[in-house]
Parts: sequence; structure tokens; C-alpha cells
Amino acid sequence: MTDSHRPGTFDHDESLPRLPLPALRDSAERFLSWCEPLLDHARFAATEATVKEFLSPQSPAWTLHAELERVDGTEDTQSWLDDFWPSQYLGGRGRVALDVNYFFLLADSEGDQCERAAHLLAAAVDFKRRIDAREVPVEAPRGRYQSMEQLKRLFGTTRIPGETMDTVRTPYSPEHPGPSQARHVIVFFRGHMFAFDVIDPKGRPHTPEELTAGLRALLASVSEPAASGESVGHLTTKARDEWARSRKALLAIDPANPDALDTIETALLCLTLEEEAPVDDRAATARLLHGDSANRWFDKVLNLVVFPDGRAGLNCEHSTLDGTTAASFLNAVDDFSAPDHTGQDTPSLPAFAPVRFVLDDAMRTDVREAGAAFDAYAGQGVNATFISREFTTERAKALGVSPDAFVQLAFQIAHKRAKGHLGNTYESISSRQYRYGRTETMRVLTPEMVAFVEAMEDPDADAATREAAARTAARVHSARAKGCQVGEGPERHLWTLELIRRDRGAALGAQTPMALYESEGWRIMRSDQLSTSSVPCRPVHLWGFGSTGPDCIGIGYILMPDRLALHLHAPQSLAEVQERFVEEMSGALNDLAETLSGGPSTDSARS
Repeated sequence: MTDSHRPGTFDHDESLPRLPLPALRDSAERFLSWCEPLLDHARFAATEATVKEFLSPQSPAWTLHAELERVDGTEDTQSWLDDFWPSQYLGGRGRVALDVNYFFLLADSEGDQCERAAHLLAAAVDFKRRIDAREVPVEAPRGRYQSMEQLKRLFGTTRIPGETMDTVRTPYSPEHPGPSQARHVIVFFRGHMFAFDVIDPKGRPHTPEELTAGLRALLASVSEPAASGESVGHLTTKARDEWARSRKALLAIDPANPDALDTIETALLCLTLEEEAPVDDRAATARLLHGDSANRWFDKVLNLVVFPDGRAGLNCEHSTLDGTTAASFLNAVDDFSAPDHTGQDTPSLPAFAPVRFVLDDAMRTDVREAGAAFDAYAGQGVNATFISREFTTERAKALGVSPDAFVQLAFQIAHKRAKGHLGNTYESISSRQYRYGRTETMRVLTPEMVAFVEAMEDPDADAATREAAARTAARVHSARAKGCQVGEGPERHLWTLELIRRDRGAALGAQTPMALYESEGWRIMRSDQLSTSSVPCRPVHLWGFGSTGPDCIGIGYILMPDRLALHLHAPQSLAEVQERFVEEMSGALNDLAETLSGGPSTDSARS
């Protein structure tokens, strides 16, 4: 039962306002403004011409926008982005492993591997119970209720590959109404899979002590690594249409295989018990980002990973779960204290059993090749980390700028010094204050940001000029971020119109391709050189994701009152650039802090 004076977890979701649908002209003009700093004069003029054509009276854009207005006004629509999200995530045909999933490395904690894993499992089960009972408090930063809908897809959710579009198997859905009734998780160890009960047959959650004993017994039962070609988790690393074909073949081999898949797909979450402890943060984050795919099921929303030394982390499938919701889960896990079970039921060992597939030679070859291909693919990337205890949210506030603007200004200085030029920068902005709200795309490089970096790199610029440029860039950055929070980002609006044209433009009489989507402005604005996202989370040491393109450094950052922590990932071709970026971050932060505090004007300038 929930407190009568406190709203239940999902009570406010249906009453949240819908995400506003921007006016067509506003989005087109914002797009032009956003791509201007990225283009030379000729490319901007050409892009400007496509925007003029896009807004002309005869343009199909008006018909497509009218269709989007109609969809937005229907009763069963939650958001005008209802079609965008499946296309964005479930329609992608590449890998989810490394390319889409993200990870968290948790702060160190006491306990060995089994004790840490048991605590995490017990905390997860308790959080699920609270979700199902609607006891999790509604998040309301700055007094604004947030959508809690994603919590319904935290446990028991699995992405299912399809040859043209994926689907999601999840509780609280028409196909599976209500909370998950599963009592088990999947445990991976040495390439083997086990169904491991975290709730006993009477519905009582196993205690941390029982779970610890059960996990020790499970580890003791494994004498050898799985045979080559037997670890089916490798298949979840494949491109989605390839994995869909492999899954179909897997199901057809033997009647036991659908049951094995069902056991995995209905499990509350996956837990991997690793054999080797990482030597440092960089090694730990690499293992969490991709790791040994014999010990992963990358389609599962939650994949806990615990190392032999007790360090732990989480890999998340992104299609139904954003980082802010995963952070809420991790905060709850960190706050969990096991109740006192003294005098209660006699302790019992959790039941566990191997999950086995019947495989033929062709499928074993498929599994082996998938694992080898992913190992080679993961080897084409490189990661790095950066942690500062000096540059924190409190430091930024004391300097008179928003913490996020402070970090993004420093990113631009470091990027310019590492690469020799500025480049398009993506930042994810949460929009969960709206019904079914997720995120909005923000592009960081404003004219004011460009002017700021130029002033910082100009040895002849005086202190006052630099400080004025920094404060102006920070103010404009914050204003754009606030605009994105209230639905004023142009990119997803424009892309949704193009999706409608491709999907049903012929029926609407609006099938003619529009030049805007072939313009240099559209191409360059969507080609990230820095892809950044912030998820503040108290118990998280580092978080991150893979690079989103051949010229991109992906940066997950945590800015808290006591630290700034970055994880970076880039293609091998950018390894030296990424290392220089990390090296330049300290100087960039120092120079920015000095500038905002009226410090030396030329000593730290770079030519």
C-alpha cells in the first residue's frame, strides 16, 4: 500500500502534459541556425536554399506536418514521437552490443564476488517489489513530476531481433499485462548459463545470505568452460537481421530450444560472474561495455556484471531504458538495506539449473563465428577515462555558470587543442517531464561557443574579452538546453516528418523527396565528432557508451558535488586524438576556471 498522502509511482504519468509539437517553420529555422556554425559560407548558402524550398507553399513538408498534427491529436497517442522511438532503436539494423548499449561502473564496495552479487540481486528484487506495489516515489526535480513509465520495463524485458524491425518482450504490455511473475534471473559463468531463483516458490525473496550461498554452489558446480560453439550469447552481438535469422534457425533445431529462449527472455535480469579482475578503470569499463560475449545476453535490459574482486557494473539495452532511469535503479540499489530475517523461515538454498540449447554443427559454427567477429569488432575501438576531484558542480556554481555549461565549454577547448578544429557535438537532454518523455537532441556548437574558443586560443585576447565570451557561451548553452527540455529541438521533429514521408507519403500525396535531407547542413549536423551525455548518479564511478561514428569520440560524464568523471570511447583511428583530448582536459578546465575567476589572461593561451 502506498502512503495516502504520497502519489503512487505511476499516478502522475497520464496527467503529465504531452510533449509540445513545434511549428514547422520554427523547427526549420532552428535547424538552419543550429547548423550554421558547422558550415562555410557556400555550404550554408546551399543549405539555406533547401530550407527555403522546404518551407515553400508547394512543399510536401506542410502535408507531412499536418499528418503529424493529426496523429498527435488522436486519443491513443502518447507523444508525436510514438513512431520515432521504434524507428530510432528497434529499426536499427546494426549491433546493439557496443554500438547502442551503455554501461555503469559502480563505486567499490565491501564483500567478495558472491557477496556483492547477492546484495545486488536482493536489492534489485526489492526494487521490483516496490515498483509493482507502486511504492517508488515519483521523481520531481525542481518540483516537476517526471514520467516513471520506463520503470515498468526495467525487469523481465528483452529485445527480440527481427529481420526488418525488432520487438520487445516486456511485462506491463498488452501481450504480457501486469508485473512479471518470473522468480529467476540468468547467471553466466565461464560461458555457461543458469536459471537461478531469486524468489522462492512461496513468493518470498531470498535473503542476501541465501543468495550468496546459492551463488557459491553454482560456481562450484562449473568445472570447465563451456565447449567452443556452445555459448549462444555470442549471437546477441550480431547485426539485428543476422541475429533474427540465427534465432529462427535456433528455434527450429529442437523443441527444447524455444523453452531455453523463453527462460532467458522472461528472466528478471542477467548476472555475469567474471573470472578475472580488471587491472584498472579502463579495463573494467571495457569489460562492461563489451566484455566476453560468451557471458552476456546483450538483448536483456539489465545485465549485472560482478568481478572476482567484488567490483561491479551494469550493461543496459537502450531501446526501452534511458540512462536516467537506470540511474534511479542504481540509486535504489545503493540505498538498499536487507531486512532482519532473524526468527523467520528456515534459510533455503536458491534453486538453480543449467539453461542448455540443442545445437547442430551449423549453429555451433554460427556461434563461434559471431563471437570471433565481435571480439575483432570490439578490438577496433579504444577507451579512456578522466577523473577530477577539483572541478565539480560546486566549483562551477561558485564561478557563476551552470555545471553542464562549464563541462561543455571545457570539452570544446580540449577538442580544439586535440584535433586542431571544432566539430559537431551532440548532447542528450532529458524530457521526462512530459508523458512518455525520453530525451531530446541538442547540438552544442553555437556561434557563441565558437567565439568563446577563438577568444581562448587567441594570445592577444585580454582577460575581460575571454571572460565575456565564456559567460555568453555558457548562457546561450543553458538557454538552448532549456529549450530542448520543453520540446524546442528541431532535429527529431524534422526526422519524424521524413519517416512519415517514407512510410506513408504516397498515401498522403507527399512522397517527393525533399532536398533539406540531402543538404550539407543536415549531413554535417548529424555527423557527431563528440557525442556526449551526462547521468549524475551517486553510486556510479564511471558510465559510458560506444562511439557513434567513424569520426566520433563518445563521452559519458558524471558531474557531482565531489567529482567530474569521464569515460571516452573512439575508433582505433582516433586513439591518439582521444588520448590528446584526455591530456588537454586538465588544462582546459584550469584555463576556463581562471578565465571565469578573472585569472591570468595570456599565460595559459595556446597558439
